[in-house]
Amino acid sequence: QVQLVESGGGLVQPGGSLRLSCAASGFTFSSYPMSWYRQAPGKERELVATISRSGGTTMYADSMEGRFTISRDNAENTVYLQMNNLKPEDTAVYYCSRGWGNPDYWGQGTQVTVSS
Repeated sequence: QVQLVESGGGLVQPGGSLRLSCAASGFTFSSYPMSWYRQAPGKERELVATISRSGGTTMYADSMEGRFTISRDNAENTVYLQMNNLKPEDTAVYYCSRGWGNPDYWGQGTQVTVSS
């Protein structure tokens, strides 16, 4: 069955960095675009970034572009989210998902807290 398992979240100070990973299994990873979403307390889930099947095309939400980088390793069935210059408003649960626009599978999420 399809499984998406995120890791790498944690507590970081403002201006710091984190790298999230999402290990995928149960499907042909290289056949699907992949996305990262996030949901902050009291807010709706929002798209963070999307990457194409080959990794050659990426898209970012405006507030993340320039600070976040999505990448993938199709040999390792893993998608990454490098987050730099983190801000308190980046605090959220971050989810990996299969597809973009209307993802059909989601991971369990990993908590990212940005606080001094």
